[in-house]
Amino acid sequence: MKKAKRDAVIKILIFLACLAGLICMAVFGVGKEETGKANNIPLGLDLQGGLSVTYEIVDDNPSDEEIDATIDKLQRRVDEYSSEGEVYKEGNDRITVEIPVDTSKYDAHEILDDLGQPGQLLFLDETNYSLWASGAEYEAALTGADVKNAEPASDTDDVTGAREYVVSLQFTDEGTQKFADITSANVGNIIYIIYDGAVASAPRVQTAITGGNAVINGMKDYDEASQLAATIKIGALPLELSQLQYNIVGAKLGREAISTSLVAGAIGFGLVCLLMIIIYLVPGLVAAVALVAYVVLMLLILSIRTVTLTLPGIAGIILSIGMAVDANVIIFTRIKEEIAADKNIRNAVEAGFSKALSAILDGNITTLIASFVLMALGTGSIKGFATTLMIGIILSMFTALVITKFLLKSVVDLGITNKKFYGSAKPIKKVNYVKASRVCVVISLIAIIAGLVFMPINEKRLGSSLNYALEFTGGTSTTVTFEGDVVYDLEKAENEVVPVITEATGISAGVIQIQTVEDSNQVIFKTPELSEQDSAKLENAIKDNFEVSEINEQSISSTISGEMKKDAIIAIIIASVLMLIYIAIRFSDVRFGASAVLALLHDVFVVFAIYSIARLSVGNTFIACMLTIVGYSINATIIIFDRIRENLKIMDRNVELNEVVNTSIAQTFTRSIYTSLTTFIMVLVLFIMGVASLKEFTFTLMAGIVIGAYSSICITGPMWYFFKKHIGKKQAE
Repeated sequence: MKKAKRDAVIKILIFLACLAGLICMAVFGVGKEETGKANNIPLGLDLQGGLSVTYEIVDDNPSDEEIDATIDKLQRRVDEYSSEGEVYKEGNDRITVEIPVDTSKYDAHEILDDLGQPGQLLFLDETNYSLWASGAEYEAALTGADVKNAEPASDTDDVTGAREYVVSLQFTDEGTQKFADITSANVGNIIYIIYDGAVASAPRVQTAITGGNAVINGMKDYDEASQLAATIKIGALPLELSQLQYNIVGAKLGREAISTSLVAGAIGFGLVCLLMIIIYLVPGLVAAVALVAYVVLMLLILSIRTVTLTLPGIAGIILSIGMAVDANVIIFTRIKEEIAADKNIRNAVEAGFSKALSAILDGNITTLIASFVLMALGTGSIKGFATTLMIGIILSMFTALVITKFLLKSVVDLGITNKKFYGSAKPIKKVNYVKASRVCVVISLIAIIAGLVFMPINEKRLGSSLNYALEFTGGTSTTVTFEGDVVYDLEKAENEVVPVITEATGISAGVIQIQTVEDSNQVIFKTPELSEQDSAKLENAIKDNFEVSEINEQSISSTISGEMKKDAIIAIIIASVLMLIYIAIRFSDVRFGASAVLALLHDVFVVFAIYSIARLSVGNTFIACMLTIVGYSINATIIIFDRIRENLKIMDRNVELNEVVNTSIAQTFTRSIYTSLTTFIMVLVLFIMGVASLKEFTFTLMAGIVIGAYSSICITGPMWYFFKKHIGKKQAE
C-alpha cells in the first residue's frame, strides 16, 4: 500500500513538472525562434491587420463572371498564405487582397514578391509551340483559365523506379474537353506546358487523356512542386492583373479586443474551473488541472502549427473548451451513479470511464466529421473555424480520457477514497418529457415562423430581409487622410470619427469597419453602400469636423464570394449527411440520425429567427456562430441518444418506450445543464467585458447555447420516440 501511494505521488509530481515545463514553453518559447510561444500565434486581419494589395484589371470591359471567377481563384491562392485572407472588388476595375501578417516579423515586400504577378499558363502542340518560340502569333489549346486546381504530388518513374515530384492539375469542365481534344490529336507528339514565358514541362502524349487531370513533371523536389502549384493557382486567372498599390493596414477589432478577450477568457475559464470543483469536489479539481493542460496544449499547437487565429477561430476554441468540460462532466456523472449503486471509489472510477467512453467518442467523432468536411471544402473564416475546432476536439478527448483518468486514478491510489469527496447521484425526478415536448414543439414553431415572417416585413420596411454585413453585400470604402500631428489610431477613429459619420448618414456605428494604414495618417472606413447624397454628406461632415487633406471613395464588393457561399452550403450539407450516416450506423437505427439532424436544423432556424427579428448583423460572425451551434447541438444530442441506446438494452422489455426516453433524459439532465452552464459562463464574461464589436457575436452564442440545451432536453428524445412509434418498424410491446 505504501508503495502504491509513493508511486502515485511520483506520478503526480512528474505530471505537474511536465505541465509547468509546457506552461513555461507557452510563455517564453524555446530556442532562438521562441518555438511554442503563445505570442507567436499568427492573428487574422480582424485581430492584427496585415498587408493590403490592390490590383488593377488590365483587360478591357471584363464581364461580371470573369471578375467573380478571378476573385474566387485569388482567394484560393491567398489561402496558401493564410486561411483568413480576404479578396474583394474595389471600384469598377480593381481587386484588393488583404492578408493577415505580423509586419514586425515579416517583410511585406517579400510577401509581395511571393504573391507575385499573375503568370500565364499555356498548353501548346508542336505547331503552335514553334510559332510561340519564333515570336509569331499562335493559338493555345488551353490556358490557365481552364485549370480548376493545382496541387504538389510525388510519383514513381515507371522505368527507373525513382521518385519524382510533379504538379497535379485538375481542369474545369470546359478545360477537360479541351485537354481531351489536344491529347487525342497528338498521340506520340509532345505537348508543351508554358508557364511565365518558359517551358515548365514537355511530356510526350502516350494516349488520349479524357479524365480531366494532368501532371507537370521535372520538379527537383517537393518544395519546388509546391511553389509552382501555389503560383499556378494565381496564374490560372481569367483576367490579367497588375499591382497598383499596397498598404499595411491595422486590425479591424484592434488591440483592445485582443487584450479584453484574453482577460475575459481567463476569468471565464477560472470561473468554470471553480464551478467544476464546487459541483464535483475532488474529480472537479482533477478536471480543472486537466483543463489547464488542455489550454496550454492548445496554445502550443496553434503556435507551432502557425494556425491563423481570428474571431471565428476563437469561436471554435470556445466550443472545444465546452466539449472538454462536457467530457469530464459525462465521466463524473457516471462515477456518481456508480457510487450511488454502492460501488467503492476505485471500481466506481473505473466503471465511470468505461461507461462514458461511447458517449464521448460518438459525440466528438460526430463533430469531428463536420470539422473535417468544413476544413476540406470551406474557405476563409470557415476553414479557420474548422481547424481550431478539429484541434480542440482531439485535445478534449485526450485530456479527458488520458490526463483526467491518469490523475484521478493516481488520487485514488493516494488513498483519497472517502465517498463524500466524490459525491453521489441523487434519485432522478420523474418528468414526462415526451408529453411536454408537444408544447415545446409549438413554441419552437412559433419562434421559427416569426423569424420567417419578419423577413418580408424587413424587406418592405428596411430594404433587406436580413441585416447583411459588408462581407455579404459589399459597400463603400472611404479613405480619409488626416492632416496635423494628431494620429488617428483605431480607438481614436472609432470614438471621434465614427459618430460624425453616423450622424451624417444615419448608418449604425456597429456596421462601420475601420482600418488604419501603417506609417501614415490614413484611416479607411468601410460602410454599407452610400448613395451620392450620403457620400456628399459624409465628405462634408468629415471636412467640417477634422483637418483632412484628401478623401477618396470606392465601391467595394463582398468579401464572401458566390463561390465561397456555395462551398459553405455544400460543406454543411455533406457534413450533415455524413453525421446522419455515422449516427445511424453507430446506433443501428437511422431514426437516431434523422432526429439528430432535425434537432440541429431546429437550433439553426431558431437562432436565425433571432437574427431576423433583432436585425443582428449577418457577416463572418454569423457564420462562426451558426457553425458553433451546429457543433454544440449535435454533441449534446448524442449524449442523450447514447443513454437511450443503453437503457433499451438494460431496462425491462415491458417498460413503455416513452418511459425509456423520459428516464434517459432525466439521467442526463444534470449533464446538459452543467455543460451548458460552464460554456455559457465563458461566453457571458466575454459579452460583459468584451469590446462593442464582440457584443452581437457573444450574445448570439449565448442564445445558441441555451437553445442547444433546450432542444437536447425537450425535443431530440421525444422526436426519436415519435419516429420510433410511427415510422418504420414499431417497437415490440
